Amino acid sequence: MAEIDYQSRIPNNVNLDTDKRLQRALEKWQPAYLDWWNQMGPESFQEHDVYLRTAVSTEPGGWAQFGYVKMPDYRWGIFLDAAEPDRRIPFGDHAGEPVWQEVPGEYRNVLRRIIVTQADTEPASVEQQRWLGMTAPSLIDMRNLFQVNVEEGRHLWAMVYLLHAHFGKDGRDEADDLLARRSGDADKPRILDAFNQPCPDWLTFFCFTCFTDRDGKYQLGALAESGFDPLSRTCHFMLTEEAHHLFVGETGVERVLRRGAQLAKLDPNGDARAQGGIPVAMIQKWITYWFSYSIDLFGSEISSNAADFFAAGLKGRWAEVKDHQEHSALNQWQRMIVPEGGRLTEKDVPLRNAMNEVLRAAYIKDTERVVKRWNQALEEEAVEDRIRLPNNRFFRRQGIYANLHFTPEGEMISAEEWNARVDGWLPTAADRAYVASLMHKVTEPGKMANWIAAPRRGIHGNPVEFEYVRSPHR
Repeated sequence: MAEIDYQSRIPNNVNLDTDKRLQRALEKWQPAYLDWWNQMGPESFQEHDVYLRTAVSTEPGGWAQFGYVKMPDYRWGIFLDAAEPDRRIPFGDHAGEPVWQEVPGEYRNVLRRIIVTQADTEPASVEQQRWLGMTAPSLIDMRNLFQVNVEEGRHLWAMVYLLHAHFGKDGRDEADDLLARRSGDADKPRILDAFNQPCPDWLTFFCFTCFTDRDGKYQLGALAESGFDPLSRTCHFMLTEEAHHLFVGETGVERVLRRGAQLAKLDPNGDARAQGGIPVAMIQKWITYWFSYSIDLFGSEISSNAADFFAAGLKGRWAEVKDHQEHSALNQWQRMIVPEGGRLTEKDVPLRNAMNEVLRAAYIKDTERVVKRWNQALEEEAVEDRIRLPNNRFFRRQGIYANLHFTPEGEMISAEEWNARVDGWLPTAADRAYVASLMHKVTEPGKMANWIAAPRRGIHGNPVEFEYVRSPHR
């Protein structure tokens, strides 16, 4: 099953041609998807030739080929990892039973909800980023943006296949709704708040791909443990593609930090803005904002839904099979700091009810490693500035800390103190206007906008100076 059939109208490795009813349903959805892509995909670049990777196999190593493609011609398709023989449900109340190939009736609604929520994030990010090509700081960055965009579209296909294949008319209706909602729309917004936030500049894009796509990594990782085998196999391959998105974000932020440090050293007053750069302290505000928005995506710290998902064997912990010895999570507890009576206190929460927090903790640990690399880069640039992640209580809109006020160190404060100090922690209108003023497109191969350092290497063995995006008018 690893090889992908590219002779079919819809590329796939699931033998789609053996299920004519499903094939017809997906082929009916395909033109609607392409209409959505042409309306909401990257603005003004649909006719450009872009040096993109395309999946040709799900085997590790050599799974993708590279070449020039016009984005509307990209071969979006349906790719699942090969089935694991005699796989068993790894956790929860059904642990040890054979995995499900069809949706269990008692979990039909909740599983559909899980899949739709994940699916909705994929087109949302394309919509958020649709204008960024107009201000790309280099051709290689433009290409990386478009690579992320087409793969988010591919991930939408992955989830839509599950909806069509396993949920009948309800699934087909949900798939149609995925193309009807719009990021930031007042009447039909995307499901999760972070995916309705604007993405007007490239510093936002890099933070989004570093932090918000990293949430995607952990959500996909938890679903890859699922007892519903088609979902597990789908998410395993999505994780293969997702790694590049995180790389774009991590290295993008590092390049902006490096250049901000370099330009500050060039200025007699140490002001990167005077040299057309973004100060490290301003970059910190973007990092604080998007990290806080992204940890909201894990949901409430104490959640009966999370307990039910785990008990049912639908959504596990990160690396459930690899990193955990005990898989029932019964008669176990998670120590949490919770707000009670206007102060913070420690409380033991049943582990199943704390599964969102367990996943968030794994995410934060991973993100701390990224910040460590950024600080090593700042040390290499011989500046004293360092990046810090805010406490997980800071600027929360979901969970037990929502509607309360905390400093980035996690200290509870009054609304009055928050209002007096928030401009030092989060981007202000003036900060956003300044960053927006730097956003100008650079299209000469190998050249970079002044506010960002060049990457260390190019894509797929090509030099940084390679022509990663070709204009139809050149």
